[in-house]
Amino acid sequence: MVAAAGDEAERAGIEVAAPLVCTEITKVFGEDLAAAMALLDEGASRQVVQERTGCLIAVRDATFSVERGEIFVVMGLSGSGKSTLIRCLSRLIEPTSGTVEIDGTPIGDLDDEGLRELRRSRLSMVFQHFGLFPHRKVIDNVAFGLEIQGATKADRYERALQVLEVVGLKDWTDHFPQQLSGGMQQRVGLARALCVEPEILFFDEPFSALDPLIRRDMQDELLSLQASMRRTLVFITHDFHEALKLGDRIAIMKDGEFVQVGTPEQIVSAPADEYVREFTEDAPKTKVVTVGSVMRPLDGETPAGEPVSVGAVLDDVLPRLLASPEELCVADDQGQVVGTVDRDQVAALLDEGSRAGAAAGDRTAEPR
Repeated sequence: MVAAAGDEAERAGIEVAAPLVCTEITKVFGEDLAAAMALLDEGASRQVVQERTGCLIAVRDATFSVERGEIFVVMGLSGSGKSTLIRCLSRLIEPTSGTVEIDGTPIGDLDDEGLRELRRSRLSMVFQHFGLFPHRKVIDNVAFGLEIQGATKADRYERALQVLEVVGLKDWTDHFPQQLSGGMQQRVGLARALCVEPEILFFDEPFSALDPLIRRDMQDELLSLQASMRRTLVFITHDFHEALKLGDRIAIMKDGEFVQVGTPEQIVSAPADEYVREFTEDAPKTKVVTVGSVMRPLDGETPAGEPVSVGAVLDDVLPRLLASPEELCVADDQGQVVGTVDRDQVAALLDEGSRAGAAAGDRTAEPR
């Protein structure tokens, strides 16, 4: 892969700003936009705005930045506004208010030609529906973006072949999309997005239509590709387990607003409210939460034995915790012992989810 400009700057020791910065993005659908925006300014709820104006608040004051090389996952239930938000980021939908900056350039200021050039050269999108051209062979589907850019056939075929090898489809170049499985078609869509070497990739529930096993394989494929290419990714999903697996950070949306933004560990170990907590109840906590989040600061003598790393996920230390009732010492990145952890602390973390689930069941149970 050819390195993005930001990667080259980082290697040269130059401080690089976040490639994607969104400030107070709001999108309102409806006719009486002025009245709707006035109510929003007064702090009215989504429901009140809709009742009084007939307008739907799809996204409200979304403010965030995505760091270079980060996978930023936006997660929420259907109707939460996540797909509208990602379309605002590339101006497939015009935001009602707010700004989106890509490498410091407000894309709302771009004219039609500037916007087309941005999409051709620096952005790519992968959707749930693959959008492949059925009359074109795989290699022509993958090379389509370069064709639009005006690249010669030889150059675009050379690049397309490179990317098809990366996604494991180098032997399928002369086939048509209908000859491929759903998972293979999604790989073609991913290869097409990568072929133009974009700086930022937007994914709108790309794996939702796939069978569970194929979906898992595609998640693994994306993580493998990201480890080597280090692009900036915004990924939309309604699946919390997918968000935990893919995201460096996760933004959880409800009714058009961000409820919580944080790392998978932060969200699982400290959900902001009951809405977020419901997503975390069945989460694989021991695979996400690190020792540092549950340890006690060192107080007194250091326990004997080999220390465990403060950054290790609980799954890595469970065998030692279960094998002995004794505390384990926890060391930081410099090898300095900073705390202790024992099986009771891990059990308390897991039991918290169980208690929350039981409480939710009590609230919904019918009286006897």
